[in-house]
Amino acid sequence: MNITLIGMAGVGKSTIGKALAKRLSCTFIDVDSLIKEKTCMSLQALIDTRGDSALVRLEEEAVLSLDLRGDSIISPGGSVVYSEKAMNFLKEKSTIIFLDTSFRNIVRRIRNPAKRGLVGFKERSLRELFEERLVLYRKYADMTVKVKGHERVPVVVEKILEGLESLPDSRC
Repeated sequence: MNITLIGMAGVGKSTIGKALAKRLSCTFIDVDSLIKEKTCMSLQALIDTRGDSALVRLEEEAVLSLDLRGDSIISPGGSVVYSEKAMNFLKEKSTIIFLDTSFRNIVRRIRNPAKRGLVGFKERSLRELFEERLVLYRKYADMTVKVKGHERVPVVVEKILEGLESLPDSRC
């Protein structure tokens, strides 16, 4: 089975995803890394040179091209929820877990949002993006896991595993 972790930039999708993949002996897929490898550019450079829509399109293409025949933990960028195609693909192929944290925690973890490669940040504040995406994360999630400010990664992994036990056919 495949598991996709969604949530705002800074929540820890990659860090938690790697730990979860190791714990479950699954493959870890970082979609942002796939985009960076394909374009040889940082996410912020992509936004600066090609615009937000280009990054959303590249993310959608990367997600739709994933080979998910094996057991994988997928960590897409926080903006993946702007692509209905990508989210429908992930929903069909994986269990989607929303890593939910407070806005305060996101602010604490994202030191310089203007350099983070956040889709929409040039037009909207971090608070506005957070609130806009929160609705989308909740819409697509099969399960929500609360992530507290300084919670250790193994604790979050345990919360995910406990939650997965109550979902049918969701473990790797």
